[in-house]
Amino acid sequence: MKGIRIRPEQQGLRTSLFDLEAEIMEIVWDEGWEEFAVADVHRILETQREIAYTTVMTTISRLYDKDLLTRRKEGRRYLYTAIMSRTEFIEAMTREVLESLPPVGQKAAIALLVERVAQADHDELDRLEALIRKRRKHDE
Repeated sequence: MKGIRIRPEQQGLRTSLFDLEAEIMEIVWDEGWEEFAVADVHRILETQREIAYTTVMTTISRLYDKDLLTRRKEGRRYLYTAIMSRTEFIEAMTREVLESLPPVGQKAAIALLVERVAQADHDELDRLEALIRKRRKHDE
């Protein structure tokens, strides 16, 4: 993913995307579109507030430039497809943040994870245990 930066003062997708970019990606994922045109997104955004078609078009183009969307030409318009699901995006962003930390930061992140695990409920512990087993099998 290109041009992604972290804004820790924000929450959710807005930690790594500008507000309108995050809103558009949420719409794309919520709608479950295989492909969509700018007009599809504009139609939904327009029910929420007044927004120019060109603003939506420019923002979708930026998402394409950031490698979050692919596109293909159909006549005079582009049809876009999300490259990854919401979950895959969050995992990729988390991985990117952790890998960008210096070794001492990575150790601190692991310590925070252990602290979080100590507060986890049984379902979360089961999920983490399954992930650890999967990772160990992969390393064998």
